[in-house]
Amino acid sequence: MGVRWGLLSTANINTPVIAAARASQALEIVAVGGRDGARTEAYAREHGIPRAHAGYDALLADEDVEAVYISLPNGMHVDWSIRALKAGKHVLCEKPLSRRVADAERAFDAAQETGRLLMEAFMWRHNPQTRRFAQLAADAIGELRLVRAAFSFPLSDPANVRLSAELEGGGLMDVGCYCVSGARLLAGEPQAVSAQQVTTPDGVDVRMVATMRHGGGVLTSIDCGLDLPNRSELEAIGSQGMLCAHDPWHCRAGSFELLRGGERETITVPAADSYRLELENLSAAIRGEATPLLGREDAVAQARVIEALYASADAGGALTSVA
Repeated sequence: MGVRWGLLSTANINTPVIAAARASQALEIVAVGGRDGARTEAYAREHGIPRAHAGYDALLADEDVEAVYISLPNGMHVDWSIRALKAGKHVLCEKPLSRRVADAERAFDAAQETGRLLMEAFMWRHNPQTRRFAQLAADAIGELRLVRAAFSFPLSDPANVRLSAELEGGGLMDVGCYCVSGARLLAGEPQAVSAQQVTTPDGVDVRMVATMRHGGGVLTSIDCGLDLPNRSELEAIGSQGMLCAHDPWHCRAGSFELLRGGERETITVPAADSYRLELENLSAAIRGEATPLLGREDAVAQARVIEALYASADAGGALTSVA
């Protein structure tokens, strides 16, 4: 029997998750919880979800739900992850879990105490394109020396939750966290960072540029924004060549380029649904048939870098240790 999942919120980001679950035999979505009962019932009917609950706590009280996908705004991730874990549910929490190390640790402490699984939903990490890119970065371009990552899009609605200071919006939290994840995957954990940001009057970053220094002298340049054109890039540059991906985060292209010895080669990877792969990974782990790809160590390290980047940006770009 597939793992029975519930959706904690009716956010738009649920759409690819619902489609992925529908295509999989390893899981099914059996319930959804939302703040407005009538709207949640309409949402459930629209998406063919058997049960609708008025309120998030009502979803967590549903004994038939084994695991929940939390797609709430950033500032609500940790508290509702902990509430779900304490209600006996396994949790897939949308990225980023937190911008603070202490809160990420608190969430995983709750997972350990309750004997439940918690995973941060960086779906791109589950895609075979990502694995192939990381493998070639290690094996095909010589000594890794520089990583460059970018992710941005234009956000025109000032009321969008991504621009809410109270709910911990911002360019780094929304899209820049992918750049951090990519840098960490390829170059390891950074030792120090320096960041500059442009913010709204409420202090929410709409644009950020940062450099990070990793072990072995590897440098990373990342930039992200909510007031820039659509951009999605990841480069790994080594002593003998470089890799360039122009769709690294959604992995829809199924290809990237290897430049080496004056030659340009297109590396193709079979298409795969990243959302389905992450749902199936955690579902298999719930059944004791796999290990979660992303666990405590990765989520806490991710929060540590984000915390350092904000500290540096708030200090005008001061070099900040990632400790």
